[in-house]
Amino acid sequence: MNRNPLAVLGPPSPAENCRYDAGCAGHGAGQEEPVPPELAARVADHPCYGPGADHRFARVHLAVAPACNIQCHYCNRKYDCAGESRPGVTSRRLTPEEAVARARAVAAALPKLSVVGIAGPGDPLAPGSAAHTFATLEGVKRALPGIRLCVSTNGLALPEQVDRLADLGVEHVTVTVNMLDPEVGARIYAWVAWKGRRHTGAEAARILSDRQLEGIARLSARGVLCKVNSVLVPGVNDAHLPEVSRAVQRLGVFAHNVMPLLSAPEHGTHYGLTGQRGPTEAELAEVRQACGGRQMSHCRQCRADAVGMLGEDQNARFAGPAPLRVAVATRDGARVDQHFGHATSFRVYEPGPGGARLVEERAVAHYCRGGEGEDDVLPATIRALADCRAVLVARIGRCPREELRAAGIEPCEEQAYQPIEAALAAWAAAQAREVA
Repeated sequence: MNRNPLAVLGPPSPAENCRYDAGCAGHGAGQEEPVPPELAARVADHPCYGPGADHRFARVHLAVAPACNIQCHYCNRKYDCAGESRPGVTSRRLTPEEAVARARAVAAALPKLSVVGIAGPGDPLAPGSAAHTFATLEGVKRALPGIRLCVSTNGLALPEQVDRLADLGVEHVTVTVNMLDPEVGARIYAWVAWKGRRHTGAEAARILSDRQLEGIARLSARGVLCKVNSVLVPGVNDAHLPEVSRAVQRLGVFAHNVMPLLSAPEHGTHYGLTGQRGPTEAELAEVRQACGGRQMSHCRQCRADAVGMLGEDQNARFAGPAPLRVAVATRDGARVDQHFGHATSFRVYEPGPGGARLVEERAVAHYCRGGEGEDDVLPATIRALADCRAVLVARIGRCPREELRAAGIEPCEEQAYQPIEAALAAWAAAQAREVA
């Protein structure tokens, strides 16, 4: 295969070289290329893409991808490693249904959640993972309208999935690109599984590189924002990464993120067990400056199940199974006596064998004003109830009923005007009968 995307683009112009070269006048260390105005709104609330967004917005990674189609010398996908913060690590892998429930619980607890991503523990687009990934993305899109969807991939299976990702509304895709030169790649990858065969050495690296470049070009053509991650391995690809950066930026990537190799022996990776060291801070800064362009420098190399703002992982808070919760629309605080559209708050309960426990009362915007439903208010109300299995109401209109059901929240009028405790007990009993 040849690298058609680069061949079409041709060599960089003098202006492009000025943009990339660290020695160019005015291109100092730590100076970031500004975000174009037409893209500003698309990255303003993404912690990994938007300048300063990492301190203001949260994300959740859903660990649903079981399989990987390459083996990197720096990767060891491990479970039950609560103290580690590095890619591929997760406490446990989720089913798509569990992942959507987790996303709903996080959204309800973290108002600043803006992004739901899939980044492992395997590759989200690998043949053994893609079905899990797309089922999860589709479920999250229904449950959390308006949330940004994000995927991280090694790029081997990316070209065929670009249209499906774009059509689903995935706005951000991160691709890990560590080399263009197959000889360099042969020192980074043990093998690549492609078309029913396991390839090794320079051949494996050549296949991977061609697929990555093609996938990135297709993402750009579909208007999907692409960030490229590169792992800096001293003595292997440190001198090569500026060439990688020039190539991917010419293909239209939004940003380049040069990350340090993590190679502690206890991680159990090939590099860790063979003594390959990671870069110093000075080496990392030097390579980033040589790469130029828009460099991301606040990456935390997050776990596959990370939750919260970058550097403030709250995974442990949501590690267990999502609790069963039910929302209640009540005006007098004692009965299910309020129309869904008239509620300015909902009480959230956790039904259990010993009775229902009041979790909290959640304020929402008034949906019905003057008898009409406000379409711009309903998504926010649904998000406020995202972790609830059902909402008990006195009445509800057709539109919000359908939107709630699409988000996985069952509107229920059967217990209208009953005392709340009795209504919740009746609802729980009905659920038990359905399961039986």
